[in-house]
Amino acid sequence: MSTATPTDDVTDSIAYIEMHRQEMAKEAGHAAACGEALRKLHELLEQERAALQLHGPDTSHPANIEAVALEIKRVKQLTGGAKPGANSRKARFRSQPAPRSHAPHNPARNKGRRTMGRRGDR
Repeated sequence: MSTATPTDDVTDSIAYIEMHRQEMAKEAGHAAACGEALRKLHELLEQERAALQLHGPDTSHPANIEAVALEIKRVKQLTGGAKPGANSRKARFRSQPAPRSHAPHNPARNKGRRTMGRRGDR
């Protein structure tokens, strides 16, 4: 971790994205909110990387990149990994279709001769 601090603009952008993520989680759900936040954070990261290419490493852009990368890591941990639902057993089983067989669920057992209800004089 570097000793430089990120600029106020980047800190404010990260805070705004986090507030928007929390509000969106209430309305649209946790996974959708984290996905949207990650998309915005990756855009911000790309902007900072482009600025670093233009202005060089002697500016505050390396600290900005580090701050955005840490926030991306934190939001990914909130989702439980890179893929939503990847660690959930229920999600894994829901995605696989149930095997269909043409055999009856409870196959009939051989019960021997049944004469009940039949007359013996065929």
